[in-house]
Amino acid sequence: MTRAITLLVFPGFQLADLAGPMTVFEIAGRFVPGAYALATREEGGGTVAASSGLAVVAAPLGDPACDPACDTIIVVGGEGTTTAMASPAVLAFVRAAAATARRTTSVCSGSFVLAAAGLLDGRRATTHWRRAAALARHFPKVTVEPDRIFVRDGAIWTSAGITAGIDLALALVADDLGPAVAAQVAKEMVVAWRRPGGQSQFSTLADLAVASDRVGRALAFARAHLAEDLPVERLAEAANLSPRQFARAFAAETGTTPAKAVARLRVEAARAALEAGGASVEQVAFASGFGDAERMRRAFLRLLGQPPQAIRRSARAEAA
Repeated sequence: MTRAITLLVFPGFQLADLAGPMTVFEIAGRFVPGAYALATREEGGGTVAASSGLAVVAAPLGDPACDPACDTIIVVGGEGTTTAMASPAVLAFVRAAAATARRTTSVCSGSFVLAAAGLLDGRRATTHWRRAAALARHFPKVTVEPDRIFVRDGAIWTSAGITAGIDLALALVADDLGPAVAAQVAKEMVVAWRRPGGQSQFSTLADLAVASDRVGRALAFARAHLAEDLPVERLAEAANLSPRQFARAFAAETGTTPAKAVARLRVEAARAALEAGGASVEQVAFASGFGDAERMRRAFLRLLGQPPQAIRRSARAEAA
């Protein structure tokens, strides 16, 4: 069975949003010959320049040379998204494709095109973290989940930016051909298999700009001892600094306080545990150092904008 994948581009698209998924499907075809047929389309067709200046050749939207029996449509993102989402022809094509395709997906700001076509109304979706607030503001009927690698809501899949398109495509391959094939593809591409859709677009340790080994050691110590009390004095001891020196150095390097950083680490760990399933909310709260479920709920609302139960429901819906 050959699945027709149509990738929709536009002038100023992000090259990685196209190349990442295309590479995943191409390599999957090496392991399962004939699994996919790829076609690139653009409103007028012809040579289409990416934001980098490199160009691809695309068929026009109505070109019969493209397989009309489209299994999956992927709308890429990039700087030209604004023009694409304002094109009646593009929106009509996306709506028509979504009506017949098995899956409709987007990478990065391609979600704006799906939203402009009305396909995300009443659905959960994500996009590049930098554009999430704008997506929520311009399309209030969409439930934007800004801190997700990708989101699956029925037949609609949306992903975060740039390399998240690879995660999305690997998940689509797993959905089609099984996780073993997707794992082979990931190994061939030398990328992680797998970052689940619910994984955060960020890591607290990576996100904090740590310049010194001492502050870095303190953060690593905190992550390894989240279930325990972590006052500034204990973190300072791990950094081999006085509490006053440590607090000053920590704020200077990270732009936040040790207490706020620890709270972020705990939310990050608790979210991963909730998405993995198994442990109860109360057990996760204790293991993450919150002490009780109510304290964890308040931290989730403050940092993620949703309670732990909503995170768990989303993970279960995505796995279903």
